[in-house]
Amino acid sequence: MVASLGVDSGYVPYTSFSAKTSYMKDHPEVIQSFTNALQKGMDYVAAHTPEEIAAVIAPQFEDTDADTLTTIIKRYYDQDTWKKDLIFSEDSFTLLQDILESAGELSSRVPYGDLVDTAYAEKAAK
Repeated sequence: MVASLGVDSGYVPYTSFSAKTSYMKDHPEVIQSFTNALQKGMDYVAAHTPEEIAAVIAPQFEDTDADTLTTIIKRYYDQDTWKKDLIFSEDSFTLLQDILESAGELSSRVPYGDLVDTAYAEKAAK
């Protein structure tokens, strides 16, 4: 490995989900339950060792031995790559737009407050 994006780039939201405003208004309990479940997974990762996590996720990686999985997970731990919560900060949003813009994939920027709602993540993190 030459470099780690997790170390060199900062917290970039590689995984996200989106929903229409109308769906969020009509089904806030679904959005909150989904967010709570994701947070529960993050809490599990924060509270367990790389070996324990490797054992749990092993069925998803049938072609990868336990030592390799543990090594990969340990690397994430050592780099502090995983966030502790799902709150999408404005700094991370700006960094994501910087990356997309520099790759020629973003024609115009969107204001953070117009696109991001952290209320569900904040509630799940409590």
